[in-house]
Amino acid sequence: MRVLLTNDDGVYAPGLKALHQALAGEHELWVVAPETEQSAVGHAITLADPIRVHPLTAESGMQGWAVNGTPADCVKLAVRSLLPQPVQMVISGINQGANVGVNLLYSGTVSAATEGAIMGLGAISVSLATHHPSDFGPAARVIASLVKAWPGLGVPPGVSLNVNVPALPPQEIKGIRLARQSTASLRETFLERRDPRGHTYYWQAGEVMGVDGNGDTDYPALLEGYVTITPVGHDLTHDGALEALADSDFGLSL
Repeated sequence: MRVLLTNDDGVYAPGLKALHQALAGEHELWVVAPETEQSAVGHAITLADPIRVHPLTAESGMQGWAVNGTPADCVKLAVRSLLPQPVQMVISGINQGANVGVNLLYSGTVSAATEGAIMGLGAISVSLATHHPSDFGPAARVIASLVKAWPGLGVPPGVSLNVNVPALPPQEIKGIRLARQSTASLRETFLERRDPRGHTYYWQAGEVMGVDGNGDTDYPALLEGYVTITPVGHDLTHDGALEALADSDFGLSL
């Protein structure tokens, strides 16, 4: 299979390298990823500035380009312009840090895969649940197996699979669990600082708050030691609200 690899941690991030190593033996791989870290940029695309690309060096062991844009830029540019032949799949990751709950809305990793799904491609995002240097090998092997199984999975068009892998030794991972996106969100704080010139600036910090579900959603299942797989779409319509509001005139007179 011809596969596009991207991420939001930057083109030379260890997670992407581990993914490349796990897939290189059986697939034709192209790497188009941000030249610098683009974490938490969501599905942003670049419109007001030019997008510049640089071929990856031979020393990297990867073929493709570094892009001064967002993860979604990388997928769009790769598929529409850079790649010499069409790809069948986009894989985004391996992200350093879980992407569960409302983080899916902020994640450049998930958004890159979503962009691939919008374009009609097979699409996977993958994250390792730690922000510390770690072994990406188990997560890479999970994705290698998932890619091999992909043709028989029946993933609907326009849907990507968001995969989160616990940062545990392989023998301690309990298994794989298909899970809904949780509503776990962040309790955010802004740390106020002053620079040497007396100007105020802020660092954003936060921690996950609230765990919903009984292991049937992504965050609690991940905490229990399971690899989680969540089908993700890009239709943000709330069907329940459509039904509830169907007979309302919203107090408007036109």
